[in-house]
Amino acid sequence: MRVLASLALAVLLAACSSGTEEAPLQVQVFSNTRDLIRQRISPAETGLPPVTRAQLDALDGPALEVTLETRGAAAYLYVNAERDEGAAGQVTVWRTGDNSTLALRNGVLVATRGLGGDILSSEIRVSGGQPGPSGGGAHVMLIRGGDEEARRLVLVCDLEDLGAETVEIVERRYPTRHLRQSCSGSGGEVVNDYWVEERAGVVRQSRQWAGPHLGYLRLRQLAP
Repeated sequence: MRVLASLALAVLLAACSSGTEEAPLQVQVFSNTRDLIRQRISPAETGLPPVTRAQLDALDGPALEVTLETRGAAAYLYVNAERDEGAAGQVTVWRTGDNSTLALRNGVLVATRGLGGDILSSEIRVSGGQPGPSGGGAHVMLIRGGDEEARRLVLVCDLEDLGAETVEIVERRYPTRHLRQSCSGSGGEVVNDYWVEERAGVVRQSRQWAGPHLGYLRLRQLAP
């Protein structure tokens, strides 16, 4: 999610697509990236290269869009690794084109790497295949500080079901339930929002706090 994060889309397409249908888009993305270098304009000012639903439907694997609010930066990510931990949930590691990563457990952010001030680890209640947090209680985060030091933050959270909501993501509407996690503690006051598509078993979109250095991330699962 650094300057020229738009290159991540080309990597995503190269990693996830099949055949030659996406080749023109990849060429276009690389061309856009060269333009950014020449003009010295960052993605924060230009935005990510747009995608269509037809392009997303052609991908063989999942795609995630992440926006770092404090920096105005955004990137497309692809799945780098997955691990099923049974009752402890499903861990998915998403990677950007510049090798920054996010780890999500049932759609809940538990670790970041390569962003600065990263979440080294995070403990939060999830349950098996149920997407999103499974209830209130403690949320413990280990945050990287200066000189490789780690800071432990303890939050106490309540989980509220705000009811059914329809969200639209790149030309498609999804029926979801809006869950809100309100937390307080050594990390201050934190509010995380999750829009859970129960039928598909995914957190379709969310806004999650990634610690005092990174602030809030906005995530949207674009495909499938």
